[in-house]
Amino acid sequence: MNLYLPGPISSELWKRAQKRLVGGINSPVRAFRGVGGEPFFVNRAKGCKIWDVDGREYVDFVGTWGPAILGHAPQVVLDAVTETAKHGTSFGIPNPLEVEMAETICRMVPSVEKVRMTNSGTEAVLGAIRLARGFTGRDRIVKFEGCYHGHVDSLLVKAGSGALTLGQPDSAGIPAALASLTSTLPFNDLPALQALFAEKGSEISCVILEPVPANAGLYLPEAGYLEGIRKLCTDHGALLIFDEVMTGFRLAPGGAQEVFGITPDLTTLGKVIGGGLPVGAFGGRADIMDHLAPLGPVYQAGTLSGNPLALAAGLAQLKEMERINGWKLLDELGASIESSFRETLKGKPFTFHRIGSMFCLYFTEGPVLNLADARKSDTAAFARFFHDALREGIYLAPSQFEAGFLSTAHTTGDLETVAAKMACLLN
Repeated sequence: MNLYLPGPISSELWKRAQKRLVGGINSPVRAFRGVGGEPFFVNRAKGCKIWDVDGREYVDFVGTWGPAILGHAPQVVLDAVTETAKHGTSFGIPNPLEVEMAETICRMVPSVEKVRMTNSGTEAVLGAIRLARGFTGRDRIVKFEGCYHGHVDSLLVKAGSGALTLGQPDSAGIPAALASLTSTLPFNDLPALQALFAEKGSEISCVILEPVPANAGLYLPEAGYLEGIRKLCTDHGALLIFDEVMTGFRLAPGGAQEVFGITPDLTTLGKVIGGGLPVGAFGGRADIMDHLAPLGPVYQAGTLSGNPLALAAGLAQLKEMERINGWKLLDELGASIESSFRETLKGKPFTFHRIGSMFCLYFTEGPVLNLADARKSDTAAFARFFHDALREGIYLAPSQFEAGFLSTAHTTGDLETVAAKMACLLN
């Protein structure tokens, strides 16, 4: 494979990083294990572009894995963070931005009546799962193959994202007894879930899923699938949790649940609501949320939860998205890149998926409806394509099993240029 070669400064940083950082990185997929070669180091980002420490410029389709919905370093976010920081970076007691963010989330996501802020999507999921178990008095949870919900012990079973990229869908360090309380099923297979409820319905506290799985590439729910899950949960007294850390405030103001018209009992959020700073949240029906301490017996806490800098950034980003009708713009940009890809891919063994501003090119013939289908992809061919794209100044996620993201900072001109380059690479 003709690998992309990082510049000398990136290479030197990589040598230093491997001595003191585990694997040279702080999150596994950044290590480029899924594509080979060395990662490059970035020191600047603006709009839809990033620049590495050696001065190379790239059009970015990773967008810090989703949060950069306005692009990198939007002025409204920079201004909000700068002004807020003048008054302090953390208080450990309530601040007004927590109230405003909670009100904003509840206004934009109607299924959410009350919210608890956290510091990451993983923390949000951990809290939601504990709450579901505490509320129902049941222990079993149900997840779906390829859906990634952060590195929560109960959910790092047949997961997506970095765990899948590294060929380790299960993690060491998770007790077998705990894993045994997680039932894992194929996505888009409603009969499998019906059978599980028929057998163990009285044990199931909740069903958690990404309504649009975006950590094993990107595949979509078939017609009636989400509706069927909602009915099964209602009929059996289990809670339905939508993990919208990725899709929340990206696919629509109300996330995937707005797009598909489904009302979950609990929702986990992150990424966009932090404007590029660490943040998470979970929320849902008030009667469920009131089981959290200090009102109820389910304990959850966090020193930096509701951090003013993160909430200032997130609120500024959401207000700007509403002001410019950013979701309409993103969908138009998504339709543009989809049209270009489909024209290029005619008659070729690829599958292209897109919803709103999220997309994925699978190096396999379709259909791709679940993890088993996604894993048919030619990952070696994807790796070659990834490095070819890097040399052309195009940064895609360094794994076949990740989604791409557009931002309002991308322009039709950017996308036309990129599409032309990609057409040459794929021919």
